[in-house]
Amino acid sequence: MNIETWSLFFVAYLVITLAPGPNVLFVVKNALRHGYREALFSIFGNLSCQLLIVVLVAAGAGVLLAQSPAVFFALKIVGGCYLIYLGVSGLLAKKKTVAKSVIEQGVTKPSGFAIYKKGFLVSASNPKTVIFLSAFLPQFIVAGESVALQFSVMFMSICFTVTTIHLLYSYLSKNIKNRLGQSRIKEHFSKVYNSAFIAFGGALLFGNRSV
Repeated sequence: MNIETWSLFFVAYLVITLAPGPNVLFVVKNALRHGYREALFSIFGNLSCQLLIVVLVAAGAGVLLAQSPAVFFALKIVGGCYLIYLGVSGLLAKKKTVAKSVIEQGVTKPSGFAIYKKGFLVSASNPKTVIFLSAFLPQFIVAGESVALQFSVMFMSICFTVTTIHLLYSYLSKNIKNRLGQSRIKEHFSKVYNSAFIAFGGALLFGNRSV
């Protein structure tokens, strides 16, 4: 993969990553609620899922999935329901803990592995990611060069882009929270991101098949 091809891929994926989605919301939520360490666990979960997808795309499974309406439909239903579940459970949990103090909430801080696992599932819950990457990544493969090496370069670029952008969103969100007041911004942002999860899930369930 020459520098021109890589630069085109990097810029294209950067623009795509800048658009907030379920993964960004999940990372920012953990950054605001628990801190940057938990945000990193969220990112690692997302990237682990993306690594699995990149490997499957490199092996040709992405094309098979794109050509199988039944499998895509099943993944779409499961993914949409999971995102809606996250949003609804988040809203209900917020109502139950509204009277608790910050100290009490800190006691129930989830483990890094629990956040990592949920980050993986949030990323895996959107089958359009699989379809998109299966159509997007092969466009930058140069014939005659090592396919494994080129996919490795693209995945490392994905890791850098996702980590940088998600941490940037987290940093900006934490600054806004500190300026506007912790409890107030936390309460409003909780409603926003949980509602956004429900909206993303609904879009998956009722949207068309196009990526």
